Amino acid sequence: MTPPCVSQKRAAFRELHRSGCFVLPNPWDAGSAKILAGLGFKALATTSSGYAWSCGRADGQLSRAETLAHMRAMVDATGLPVNADFESGFAETADGVTESVGLAVETGVAGISIEDSTGDPNKPLRAIGESVERIRAARAAIDAKGGDTLLVGRAENFFVGRPDLDDTLLRLTAYADAGADCLYAPGIKTRDEIRAVVSAVAPEPVNVLIGWDSDLSVQDLADLGVRRISLGGALARAAWGGFMQAARSIAGQGRFDGLANVPSGAELNSLFDERSSSD
Repeated sequence: MTPPCVSQKRAAFRELHRSGCFVLPNPWDAGSAKILAGLGFKALATTSSGYAWSCGRADGQLSRAETLAHMRAMVDATGLPVNADFESGFAETADGVTESVGLAVETGVAGISIEDSTGDPNKPLRAIGESVERIRAARAAIDAKGGDTLLVGRAENFFVGRPDLDDTLLRLTAYADAGADCLYAPGIKTRDEIRAVVSAVAPEPVNVLIGWDSDLSVQDLADLGVRRISLGGALARAAWGGFMQAARSIAGQGRFDGLANVPSGAELNSLFDERSSSD
């Protein structure tokens, strides 16, 4: 089977945002991407934290060049469209965001998320006016490359310890007006918060993060009007959790029961055997 080209991936990704609700899981390397593709997911998203951990670094410590290289690798890993966690655009100025997003589009990703966080715990959010300018810069960069890459505007209030719903809604509606195709407020959890975000930016699609043991199901979120559900670094944390539990049992207790119920080498070889891959 001939793998889909970049334009086909982007068209398929946009179509997913037109109606219904889909889960957008976040692999951190080619292997986890192939597993998720094999499970039937329709699209994937990168995770800055998951990839950073796999490199032995904390989230936010990777360079733009390293992130772009990872994005290319994830695009090439499967035939699925990939949404890129592009942090805050790897630039301090709007012109820098334009340059960075232009480079990101060239990796072949189907979507790009831009955050409004600063990385400074004393002033964790950019001013709305500055953030809007940066979304406009990202929009211009995408349009200059053909306009088919989806732009996601992120309001980081709840993620950075500023859980102000009114300010979140103000930011998201401003980002939609500035050209964001999809809106995202990571960290909102309650039904009322989710309803408020969906209502504020309608008819634009909304992404909700579920990175914890939530009582909300996919159907619950669909009923609330959510268009897509991402997992952030949760799957990477689940993998690290299993690894750490097994290793600690061996190191601390001399026991190997943490290796129970793990897949066999033969099973993994079968999943990754390119001769039998349909991607």
